[in-house]
Amino acid sequence: MFPREDLRRALALYAVTDRAWLGERTLAACVEEALGGGATFVQLREKDAPRAEVVLRARALAPLCRAAGAPFVVNDDVEAARIAGADGVHVGQEDAACADARAKLGPDAIVGVSVQTVEQALAAQAAGADYLGVGAVFGTSTKPDAADVGTDGLAAICAAVDVPVVAIGGLNEQTIPALAGTGADGAAVVSAIFTADDIEATTRRLRAAVQAALGA
Repeated sequence: MFPREDLRRALALYAVTDRAWLGERTLAACVEEALGGGATFVQLREKDAPRAEVVLRARALAPLCRAAGAPFVVNDDVEAARIAGADGVHVGQEDAACADARAKLGPDAIVGVSVQTVEQALAAQAAGADYLGVGAVFGTSTKPDAADVGTDGLAAICAAVDVPVVAIGGLNEQTIPALAGTGADGAAVVSAIFTADDIEATTRRLRAAVQAALGA
């Protein structure tokens, strides 16, 4: 499992997969390119796939992430994360509870929680979340139902909690600079990576933008 003390640094450029953008490319090849370009964390997000498919994809990605030294988590499906040997899981407010995920995966697993308010953030921290995903910071087509938190809301959450925070929602080369001064530890990116023709080069530019904005 990924060392907990390294988690804050690992959130710098958090890649969230989305197969809708891949065309003829394989997910594993695209993730490998993203890791080569500097992605520091990978989340497998498969909202509508059966568990067996999620497990297969997770088993394909886990060794790539391990070789790159990047934590690898599965979105929502705690059991798939356990079966596939992922480093952990990321849950939302309406998904499996943080405490339930911890109970099933054990004390060494990474458990991330999506939050939109200070109250949700404090509750997730109290429940044992290792990090928080805060957003949507900006409007995004990836999760159109997510409320816009904005940079002020992000900063308020960062100030209220002790656990690491990664911003998500509408983040790309143009918007990442707006994270400066919020206290966020990193940026989570979906379409800006996986729609790119050259994923490795694009990821490298995104990583540079995060470094400039957050020093991460």
